[in-house]
Amino acid sequence: MRYRRALLEGATYFFTVNLADRSSRLLVERIDDLRDVVREVRRRHPFEIEAWVVLPDHLHAIWRLPEDRRLG
Repeated sequence: MRYRRALLEGATYFFTVNLADRSSRLLVERIDDLRDVVREVRRRHPFEIEAWVVLPDHLHAIWRLPEDRRLG
């Protein structure tokens, strides 16, 4: 699947991620691993987490791109 996104400085994105196995509790059972991975991604590609809800089988997030970073 190919998504179209506008890569604009300061843009805000809402997204949902679902586990393939919706009966799994992986996201809350491995929450420390999820935090570590997001911390590493933010180190390499800065963004702000405006809101984030982690549930056992899916998560919702609102992330904002930095104002002063060249994108594209």
